Amino acid sequence: MPLFIQNRRIDQFNSTGELFDKYHHLKESARTFRSKPPANVDPKCLLYVQQREFAATTPADKWVSVIGSDDATTCHLVVLRHTGSGAVCLAHCDGSSTWSEVLLLMKSVASLSNANEEGRLEVHLVGGFNDESKTSHKLSLNILAAFHKQKEDIHLETCCITEMNDVVVDGTHRPIVYGIGVDVKKGDVFPASFSYKGPAEELRSARTFTGGQMADIYDSSQGYVKIGPCKWSPNLDIAIWLSQDDDTILKYLSTSPMAEPPYFVQHMKSTIQFILQHPSTDSLFPAGQPQLYHRTERGEWERVV
Repeated sequence: MPLFIQNRRIDQFNSTGELFDKYHHLKESARTFRSKPPANVDPKCLLYVQQREFAATTPADKWVSVIGSDDATTCHLVVLRHTGSGAVCLAHCDGSSTWSEVLLLMKSVASLSNANEEGRLEVHLVGGFNDESKTSHKLSLNILAAFHKQKEDIHLETCCITEMNDVVVDGTHRPIVYGIGVDVKKGDVFPASFSYKGPAEELRSARTFTGGQMADIYDSSQGYVKIGPCKWSPNLDIAIWLSQDDDTILKYLSTSPMAEPPYFVQHMKSTIQFILQHPSTDSLFPAGQPQLYHRTERGEWERVV
């Protein structure tokens, strides 16, 4: 089992509670991490990662200084970094295919690192809370188990997950940290919030809503955000959600209805409206090619294809 804490192999554990009881250092570092106020990240240096997406780059990147993601309730945000090359990857995992997703992260960091380069792999896990269905707890264990099974040694640096990311507000459990950023140059991971979640925010949300799998959204060699191509079947039945009240949408379209940010319902409605406006994705991806975006001199993402 290649997961290490403070250079010691992690012993077997059956729950996140047992993990934190065995390794008090993890508990203390989680408390320190969650106590930091979320930083407001400047959109002009940001690469935003949505649910079921990941992005990887290196300190040599001229276009991106911070990779970030938020709106994680039961979802987990995973940062994997090689300390030698500085190659870093951030993923927003929702439990759809955890084992294969961890492999994608490992391969993405390896592809940006020299196999003979000194350094080690470090992982930072943030997300989840004490939700009633134990969805967070299951995902925490699955992610940890997936990293355990890798051939390479991996050092667990931050583990602010499930019960260590939980707070009770007015009798309701909620996450403390909903979003994180990672400084591409330094490798620092920090709580964060984001005013901008593009480019192509609605298209990317629609891809996930209609069952898209974990997608790599960034070509660091050229500084391109690449979306798709993806397909979904015309399904006019989803229009019924637009006539439902907020409580119904929360109940059926969220894994954690009481813990969602206040804009969740509007986000769901705009995503559904986008799908209804584009029953076929052919017009979104001419000739079956992805949408490509590049950062302008003003720091904005601009579509180039």
